[in-house]
Amino acid sequence: MKVSLFTTCLGEFFYVDVLKDVTEILERLGCDVEVPQGQICCGQPAYNSGYKKDTIGPAKQMIKSFENADYIVCPSGSCATMFHEYPNLFKDEPEWQERAKNIAEKTYEFTQFIVRVLGVVDVGAEYHARATLHTSCHMTRLLGERESHYTLLKHVKGLDLVQLPNNYDCCGFGGTFSVKMFPISEQMVDEKIRHIEETEADVVIGADASCLMNIGGRMKRLGKPIKVMHIAQILNSHQTEGDERHADASRKSTVL
Repeated sequence: MKVSLFTTCLGEFFYVDVLKDVTEILERLGCDVEVPQGQICCGQPAYNSGYKKDTIGPAKQMIKSFENADYIVCPSGSCATMFHEYPNLFKDEPEWQERAKNIAEKTYEFTQFIVRVLGVVDVGAEYHARATLHTSCHMTRLLGERESHYTLLKHVKGLDLVQLPNNYDCCGFGGTFSVKMFPISEQMVDEKIRHIEETEADVVIGADASCLMNIGGRMKRLGKPIKVMHIAQILNSHQTEGDERHADASRKSTVL
């Protein structure tokens, strides 16, 4: 099965190790992974800020880059959601709208693809820690995926997964919202961190790099010792109990 990897801006600039983990997992599951060279920003920052005209150029470039793909996989719920927004963006351009629909129909968030398309619930990962999961707004509310990340994590050997109180609350990132409405954003992420601490987790896991960057950055400024990791880092881990090296997952843990 051929898979085209949508790397995202944050993935290319800040989370290259996550992209490697995603690729290694997909290849172990029998996928032939390629990275289309023409991909750029999907246009989400402009689109979410109301600049739809400025989104059209990047969106067309992304459609041209990915339209020959069999499946499109993205390690970010919010960026995957943007591909699903393309048909609405081109509602006044029928030819491009049809091409956008083709893109949207074959685009999946990483964990969603593993569970919904490949039919895999256990990728053979092992990571011994008490963890909690932050679910991003775009992935759960717009993309509509609420189960795949839980399903995969529940099968990670040694992982004690604890429910995060008020997990449906936004972490306060929201793209440009965190810049334009900084005082409110800061209060939101502080509340999120308080709930994370209530779980007494060693690790907070997420499936969206933007949320992880926001939560991890704030925790670093507050001096919190909790690790912040992308779900692909956990799923690609083979840490055994008592292994002080913490295998690959600890080496690649996200500390911002």
